[in-house]
Amino acid sequence: MTASPYGPLSAYRPRPPAAHTLVPVCAGLVALASLASVLWSGPVDRPVALAFGVLVVLGELTRGTGAGAREAAPLGAAGAMAYALLGDVAGRPMQHGTGQTVTVVLAASLLGSVPRIARGGGPVLDPLARRVLTVAFAAVCFRPLHNQGVFHDWSGPAHVLLLVALLALTALCEALLAAAPAHARTGWPFGPLLREELRGMVGITSAVCATGAVMALAVAVAGLWALPVLCVPLLLTHLSYRRYAAVRATYRQTIASLARATEIAGYTPAGHARRVAELSGAVGRDLGLSGADLTVLEYAALMHDIGQLSLVDPVPAGATACLPRAEQRRIALLGGAVVRQTGVDAAVAVVVERQADPCREQPVAARIVRAVNAYEEKARDAGPGGGLKALEELRLAVADDYAPDVVEALARVLSRQGGTTRERLRRGQGRDEDGQSYRARYWVTHG
Repeated sequence: MTASPYGPLSAYRPRPPAAHTLVPVCAGLVALASLASVLWSGPVDRPVALAFGVLVVLGELTRGTGAGAREAAPLGAAGAMAYALLGDVAGRPMQHGTGQTVTVVLAASLLGSVPRIARGGGPVLDPLARRVLTVAFAAVCFRPLHNQGVFHDWSGPAHVLLLVALLALTALCEALLAAAPAHARTGWPFGPLLREELRGMVGITSAVCATGAVMALAVAVAGLWALPVLCVPLLLTHLSYRRYAAVRATYRQTIASLARATEIAGYTPAGHARRVAELSGAVGRDLGLSGADLTVLEYAALMHDIGQLSLVDPVPAGATACLPRAEQRRIALLGGAVVRQTGVDAAVAVVVERQADPCREQPVAARIVRAVNAYEEKARDAGPGGGLKALEELRLAVADDYAPDVVEALARVLSRQGGTTRERLRRGQGRDEDGQSYRARYWVTHG
């Protein structure tokens, strides 16, 4: 391994690839134990189990698709939570245990996923594993105590508060189960990942928790006929959410198409904006950015070279990092003016405008775009082993050129991902399961 005067990059290697399989393994063990429990003691309250199973199947059949969906099957999730926290049905106490709860939810989820699996409609294992563990968590907290009569005298507001508290704890458990594997898989800081998961739960997940609690309360009074009545509001909410997600996806595609204008016009190499955006996003996550900050960073990285369209003579290979600072500043200001005319968020225009400023005066997003753009250009032009050479150039540059913390974050990301984005694309490596970063194959220190 090539030595580095800045410390071994091997220190930034991610955890072993098997670390992110812990959640599916635990879910499998819980599912096996639950199935064995049901086979040993036999199912109870079969009509109720069938009704909630049909509800979960319906939720899986209406599952949404698309990256970024926090809860793609809200109806199934609400039904599963309601079954785990179900106390009575029309005044008759329910006695099903944790094992039966997990078994019914697992069987129904698998059955409802069959059409999606046949169509190749995305990953199934990870969402299913998280659902099994979250349902098991909620059932373990509620069912044993309920079956022993501990909550028999809990009625009215006390029972409602109990369900709300259990659902809040379950939501926190789900966020941990989503953030921990992502941290193990990508090496990004755990805190920002967890905050992003919790922030994403404010929307559709809140509706899921509220519907699950209302279902459990309504069925206790009105019986199973309350289920189809309560399905309608959540299905309408899900439909609205999917339309909103489609609008956001179209908006992003429009920005990506606008960013390709420099490539089509011959000002920048093909794929340059996309590579800078992907690598900038990874560096931003490593530095703790999340939510709206990451979105602004992504859009600014996609459009960072759009100011070159105003030039009469194109910059050779679009390499603006080698231009004098005054020329870089002029192109950045032209780019910011173009971005403002497109109607994109003004924060994106600010990042584009300030990417040529001294790093101490730049916002974090502008520092990241500037460093990643320079790295991509230098690595592209340096030939074999260009990734390491480009990284060393950034580290040895004048202090006002590139922020040291951004350069070190870039080194960590490259160490995890294994080389430059261009080299990885040429070797045909794919994305991780979450679609946001490449698997580590070899380290940038190998050249």
